[in-house]
Amino acid sequence: QVQLVESGGGSVQAGGSLRLSCAASGRSFSSYTMGWFRQAPEKEREFVATIDWRPGNTAYAGSVKGRFTISRDNAKNTVYLQMNSLITEDTAVYHCNALTHGSNYWGQGTQVTVSS
Repeated sequence: QVQLVESGGGSVQAGGSLRLSCAASGRSFSSYTMGWFRQAPEKEREFVATIDWRPGNTAYAGSVKGRFTISRDNAKNTVYLQMNSLITEDTAVYHCNALTHGSNYWGQGTQVTVSS
């Protein structure tokens, strides 16, 4: 069982930045594939970014590429999402995801609100 706790959400004006953190339980964090997803009101959850056990191996949704950066600190069992140049369309609840041994785990989410 993997527990995930997100933090760092909040309200920001368009053009601003936020950094989300996700702390994970488990002794094998370095082997987890970690990701961020988001869900806006009345929309389905969508992929944002992922990073596998190789820290430089990342992928992004087209809508955030060049603005968001995912990273991980295996010593702290934490994955980050640095979000720059935020736009109103980035408003959503952001969920952390861990994939390990074929099982998916989700955090409760953290709200990000971007105002114009």
